[in-house]
Amino acid sequence: MSDAEQRVIDGTAWEQFCDALKEAGKIIQSEKAPKDAFNQAEGYRYLTRLLRGGLESFLEYRDPMFPQLRCGAHETIKLGADNPDNRYESATINPKYDYRITGTRGSVDYLGISSIINKYAVDGTMEVTGHIDHRQMTLGPDGELEIVISREEKPGNWLPMAAGSNSITVRQTFQDRINEKRAELKIERIGASDDRPEPLSAEKLERGLQGAVKFMQGSAQMFENWAESFLPTLNELPPADQAYCQAIGGDPNIFYFHSAWKLEEDEVFIIEAPDIPECQTWNFQLDNWWMESLDYRHHTIHVNKHTAHYEADGSVRVVVSHTDPGVPNWIETAGHRIGTMCWRWIGAERHPTLNYRVAKLSELA
Repeated sequence: MSDAEQRVIDGTAWEQFCDALKEAGKIIQSEKAPKDAFNQAEGYRYLTRLLRGGLESFLEYRDPMFPQLRCGAHETIKLGADNPDNRYESATINPKYDYRITGTRGSVDYLGISSIINKYAVDGTMEVTGHIDHRQMTLGPDGELEIVISREEKPGNWLPMAAGSNSITVRQTFQDRINEKRAELKIERIGASDDRPEPLSAEKLERGLQGAVKFMQGSAQMFENWAESFLPTLNELPPADQAYCQAIGGDPNIFYFHSAWKLEEDEVFIIEAPDIPECQTWNFQLDNWWMESLDYRHHTIHVNKHTAHYEADGSVRVVVSHTDPGVPNWIETAGHRIGTMCWRWIGAERHPTLNYRVAKLSELA
């Protein structure tokens, strides 16, 4: 009998998992985190969401011999200033094998696929080792798509991976979710047609539980630390550290602005973009303290190139307010008084800075 089998039989593996869950709860009590019941409740819900995503990723969809693209960040699993305009998918891979992605391009505004070294459960990093987006893809007459993923270069659409690559990330960015059609994709290991997965083992269960809780802990701690780092620029929106954004999984086509915000009931936060560059798209979103996008199912918490109202001179003004200020580009706080925020220039060759200020609601014109 192996050690893992013994730990599963006597319950030790499960007890260690539960103990780690309890320990992770301390992150929500971090010194600079909001301590009111509302933000604390969102924090603990955030841990359950991360755990749900971690269990799917590390226990249910962890076999690189039989990868599946899964949507791991969506309306009820959020992390790292998840983009409301995005559909995120990922799959586990092993660089010993070659893979193939097939499907249809759809009409989504942006489609990008990366091979990465995902260490969110270890040190919070996510290094991109290869990237291809729709601008480099050759398609069939009806939008058919085939991409080979391998260490060695292949003809046609090729996504390189490195010796440490362990995951594929797919980003689809919409400007108009109602009318754009998402890409429909699937991934397979080349040569896997006659193989079958091995049954669950004690070792797989233990590794899956450990990976899920480490992902939850590592992600929650990393983004809690990042939120705290924004406090010196509270109610400002400067460019973020782009190298750090890329190190934790940012898209190489995106230039990011990140910070924290805090508003009293009678205050508004005004962002002005006097210079809009030529770009694939741009957007702004409001997040909670835990760097989860606010509830975009029921509130208008973001704006993008397609949905924005533009001034006569081509500039844009965005207004964050607790109540409707009666002006265009209102971003709802959805019951929050403090949080984080993000602006993105996507596919732009230059990255103009933004103007911002806090004002009284009564002063807004």
